[in-house]
Amino acid sequence: MELTATDVWVMVSAALVLLMTPGLAFFYGGLARAKAALNMVMMSFVSIGLVGVVWVLWGYGMTSSPGILGGLVGDPTADLGLSEHVGTGDLIGIGYAATFAIITVALISGAVADRTRFSAWCVFVPVWVTLVYCPLAFMVWGGGLLSADGAIGRVFGEAVDFAGGTVVHINAGVAALVLVLVLGRRTGWGKGFHRPHNVPVVMIGAALLWFGWFGFNGGAAGSVEEAGLIWVNTLAAPAAAMLGWLLVESIRDGRPTSVGAASGVVAGLVAITPACAALSPVGSLVLGAVAGVGAALAIGLKFRVGFDDALDVVGVHLVAGLIGTVGIGFLMLPVDGAGGGLFYGGGVDQLVAQVVAAVFTMVFTGVLTAVIALAIARTVGFRVSPEDEERGVDLSEHAEFAYEFGTLGSVAPDHEAVVSQEVSA
Repeated sequence: MELTATDVWVMVSAALVLLMTPGLAFFYGGLARAKAALNMVMMSFVSIGLVGVVWVLWGYGMTSSPGILGGLVGDPTADLGLSEHVGTGDLIGIGYAATFAIITVALISGAVADRTRFSAWCVFVPVWVTLVYCPLAFMVWGGGLLSADGAIGRVFGEAVDFAGGTVVHINAGVAALVLVLVLGRRTGWGKGFHRPHNVPVVMIGAALLWFGWFGFNGGAAGSVEEAGLIWVNTLAAPAAAMLGWLLVESIRDGRPTSVGAASGVVAGLVAITPACAALSPVGSLVLGAVAGVGAALAIGLKFRVGFDDALDVVGVHLVAGLIGTVGIGFLMLPVDGAGGGLFYGGGVDQLVAQVVAAVFTMVFTGVLTAVIALAIARTVGFRVSPEDEERGVDLSEHAEFAYEFGTLGSVAPDHEAVVSQEVSA
C-alpha cells in the first residue's frame, strides 16, 4: 500500500495538533505565577504521556464501533493495544485522533493553577479521558447517541461538530468549572494578587496554538474545496475575535493588552473549531467577533459569581465553545441548496440539534467529572496544603524553579523569598 498525499497530510496535521499541547504549556505557563510556571508546563506534558498510553491500550477502542451500553461508548475490549490495526493504514487516523484527546484534558489544567497536587492530576487524567472524553467522542463522531443514527440524533437531528466544539471545548470548559468548584479558591483570591508572570511566553504559546490549529481543523478535510474553506475560516475567526476582545478591553479598561490579544485569538479558534467547514468566511468573521466579545465579557463573571478559574478556561473555552456550537444553527451554509442555518432560511432544525448537543455535553461532562473529582479529593487528595501553596507548587511538587534568581547578583538570595516578591510585584 503506497503512502498517499492524504496520508501525509493527516500525519502532518497530527504533528501540528500534538505541538499544540506544548504551545498550551507555554500559554498557561506564562499566564501563571512564577512559582507555579513549571507545574503548569508539566500538567500539559504529562497529559501527553498519560493519554498516549491510554489511547493505545483501550482509549481508541472506546471511541469507535462496535458500540455498547445503548450507544454511550465503544467497546474498550474490541481493539486492546490496537492489535487489530497493525499492518493497516488506519493507524494514521488513530494517531491523529489521539492528539485531540491529549489537548482536551490539558486544557482543563489552567483552571486549577497554583493549588493542584501533581499526583492527583496524574490520577485524574487517565480516569477522565476514559470515562468522559472517550464516550463523548464516540457519541458525537463514532456513531453513538448524538450521531445521525443515535437515539438523540434521530429525534433532534445530528449536530455539526467538525473538530470538537462539544467533544473538546465545551467538554473541557465544563470539566474545568467542576474542578474549580471542588478544589476551591486559592488563598488571597480576589485581591488582585495574580498577574501573568511572563507575557512574551504567553504570546509565543498563543502563536503555537494558532499554528497547530490549522492541522486541528484541517486534518479531516475531505476535498480541496473544503480544505481551502477551513484554512481561511481558521484565519478569519481568530483574527476577528482578537479585535473584538481588544475592543472590549479598550472600552471597559481604557487600553488593549497583549494578554487580551492572545486570549482573543484562542477564543476565536475555539469558536470556529466545530464550524470551520460549515460557515462562509464572512460568517466566520461574525462568529469570531461574537466569540471574542463574549469571552472577554465572560471572564469577569468569575469575580461576580465567586469561582476561582485561575487562567480563564471557563470564560474562554466553555463560553466560546458554546458560541461556536450554537452559532452553527444561525450561520451554517446550506448543503446542496438545502438546510443551513436560521440566517440562510434553513429553519430552526439545525439550531435545535446544536443546542441539544451542547446541553447534553454540559450535563454529561458535569456529572461524571464531579464524581471523578470528588472521589480523588476524598482519597488521594486533590489540593496541596496551604503551606505548599504559599511556597509555590513548582517547589512543593517538583523541587524545581522556573527561574534561577540566585545567579543574578553577587550574593545568592533566598529563592522562595525572591519568587514571592516577584509575584507580589
